[in-house]
Amino acid sequence: MSSSVVVSRMRRAILRPSSTLSAKTLSFSSVRPNELNNKFPVSHHCRLPNNRVEITNFHPSHGPLITLSHRFQSAIATTIPSDDASDVSSTNTLTPFLLADIGEGITEVELLQWYISPGSTVHQFDRVCQVQSDKASVEITSRYDGVVKELCAEVGGVVRVGQPLCFLETRGGNGKEERLSNVVEGERLTVPSVAVDYSKYYEEESFVLTSPAVRKLGKENNIDLSTVKGSGPNGRVLKSDVLRLIPQNGNVRVSNTSSTPAMAYARNNENDDSIPLSLPQEDEIVPIRGYHRLMVKSMVSSLTVPHMVYTDEINVTALQSLRATLKPFAADKGIKLTLLPFFLKAASLALKQFPTINSSIDMDRMELRVHKKHDLGVAVDTERGLVVVVVRGCEGRSVEGIAVELTRLFALQAAEGNLTEQDISNPTFTLSNIGAIGGTYMSPVVLPPQVAIGAMGKIQRLPRFVNDSSTEVEAVQIMPISWGGDHRAIDGATMARFSNAWKYYVENPQAMIFEMR
Repeated sequence: MSSSVVVSRMRRAILRPSSTLSAKTLSFSSVRPNELNNKFPVSHHCRLPNNRVEITNFHPSHGPLITLSHRFQSAIATTIPSDDASDVSSTNTLTPFLLADIGEGITEVELLQWYISPGSTVHQFDRVCQVQSDKASVEITSRYDGVVKELCAEVGGVVRVGQPLCFLETRGGNGKEERLSNVVEGERLTVPSVAVDYSKYYEEESFVLTSPAVRKLGKENNIDLSTVKGSGPNGRVLKSDVLRLIPQNGNVRVSNTSSTPAMAYARNNENDDSIPLSLPQEDEIVPIRGYHRLMVKSMVSSLTVPHMVYTDEINVTALQSLRATLKPFAADKGIKLTLLPFFLKAASLALKQFPTINSSIDMDRMELRVHKKHDLGVAVDTERGLVVVVVRGCEGRSVEGIAVELTRLFALQAAEGNLTEQDISNPTFTLSNIGAIGGTYMSPVVLPPQVAIGAMGKIQRLPRFVNDSSTEVEAVQIMPISWGGDHRAIDGATMARFSNAWKYYVENPQAMIFEMR
């Protein structure tokens, strides 16, 4: 006895790997028999009442179910000429929202935050999520109107360019009644059963069909979901599947009939389904993501630089006094005035005298590019690792202007790392305020293609002679400074002269103000 299924009006179903659809969810719209025959093996065509199509030759073991490919629907749609096809009923389409190329050679990002959840409605330009590359934090906005059906990544996970962030159910068609006027009465069509394949959206075979909440539950309890046999549709791992493996009252409950690797250790204990929990401590695996990954790349490239280090100490007593005087005026404008804007301005003034320090090296062309703009980087310690924010155009900014820009950059960093690529890319010279944490002298690492970097140590109250010829001692504020240089571009004498110029402006802030533009 041959198996036969009648398929009537269709609404696009939400497809998952190896999912099956009831026959009633499938239909065809305005497809000519000869057009179908060119694309698929067709034996018969017919006109049936109520816009129905009878599909025959199914394997009996499939019962009343047909496995449908999303590609199969698309292929049929392409065979309908726009000027010949009749109206198509309004349908809902499952659309993968893919991570687009965000530029600068970025191939993957870390997911920081979701702004949507399954079941929520999104419109074009609504925020979908926030991601972090090794260069910047970016908010991804929707390109579609639709309903969120599934999130494909967890917070803290990595998504590659071209992979789906989520699946949206979007509206399609024109809402008019479906017709099959071009199908010849009395004939039948045979359609092959094709399995849906979503594997191209996921990396190899590591993808586990489950929800973000279940992934989080598994992660919190150190359970590898790929070893759990899912009891849901199409092998989907449900919350109950994970809860069975979580310790209860000091024991792990294990099913005697389990055959999954996650519970294989129970096979020798089939007479006792309660196993005392005495698991050994395991090492923690910490993924290298975001700013940390950028730091890794920078440090690896710095190994090609022949470093030189120059150190000195700076008397910042006068600068501390000037800052204390200006601090109330800055506070009235909402500016938190630290010593850092003064250090950056002093560096900019010194770079005008020694422009080679503000250059980048190109070994392929064997040349130095001397930058006219002073885009000064500031190394900042964050919860996500080291990040260098960039104050652009310091040569044309006042101390106040630099302080305003630093306030903006630090505020963005505090707000979940919302720095743009423009805020953290391509500094021409960098200062690191390591002294805010502690320590005195260090060997700062040059970040290619820059040729120099400075690291300021902890300010300390120390005794010093009033001058070289005096025996009188006074207490002053001393700050150590360490300079790192690329010896291919600059020599020790140039580094020392630059340091002396910077030291002069810091120790004599009135001269800095006088020369400021």
